[in-house]
Amino acid sequence: QVQVVESGGGLVQAGGSLRLSCTCYGLCRDDHAMGWFRQAPGKEREGISCINWSGAGYYADSVKGRFTISRDNGKNTLFLQMNSLKPEDTAMYYCAARRFPACPTPDSGGYYQTPNFYYWGQGTQVTVSS
Repeated sequence: QVQVVESGGGLVQAGGSLRLSCTCYGLCRDDHAMGWFRQAPGKEREGISCINWSGAGYYADSVKGRFTISRDNGKNTLFLQMNSLKPEDTAMYYCAARRFPACPTPDSGGYYQTPNFYYWGQGTQVTVSS
């Protein structure tokens, strides 16, 4: 059994930064890929970043250059450093884990699809004010 728990969300002004954390409990594998998703009210959940077994990170076009994904395998923890935040980044952010070492192929915008991830947290809210 795998459980992931997110933390670090909050309210921040546009242009500010936040660092999200996700800790994995149970039968966690540090050689499996993990990702960050977000869901704004009235919109579908979208996968914005993925990190594979070797630590290579991949990003959707909308967050590339502003967000950085990383992992600390010794602590079973995933991070998302979010800089230059915009009001359109406001959403519930979710951490998810795969059962495979590699990240899945994203769509044309660089977004990942939810069926490719198997273990989900409850989310942490990020609100960016203008």
